[in-house]
Amino acid sequence: MTSPRQAIALHYDGQQAPSLSAKGEDELAAAIIEIAKAHDVPIYENADLVRLLSRLQLGDNIPEALYLCIAEILAFAWHLKGKCPADFARRESEKREARSRPALPAPTKAAPKR
Repeated sequence: MTSPRQAIALHYDGQQAPSLSAKGEDELAAAIIEIAKAHDVPIYENADLVRLLSRLQLGDNIPEALYLCIAEILAFAWHLKGKCPADFARRESEKREARSRPALPAPTKAAPKR
């Protein structure tokens, strides 16, 4: 006997923790995946993560224990779509600028006065 195919979908508005917006098995899972593909939503396959998240009720926020895992997936999905957080470009530019500034010379000891 084979395991049913499962799929989940998350909603993330950038303000609150991502929440479960859809879940299903077999035909419903296939429909969730087809809708995602039709809207150019990146698909990430991880059966263990789907099993964990499918325990949630629709509308539930993801558990805090999964924040880092989901954040990495969301960041990768954004990267694939060429997106980044609103102030990311500015912060990265400031970091590059700070690294390119010449370092100040180390203070030298004054020669003893005679």
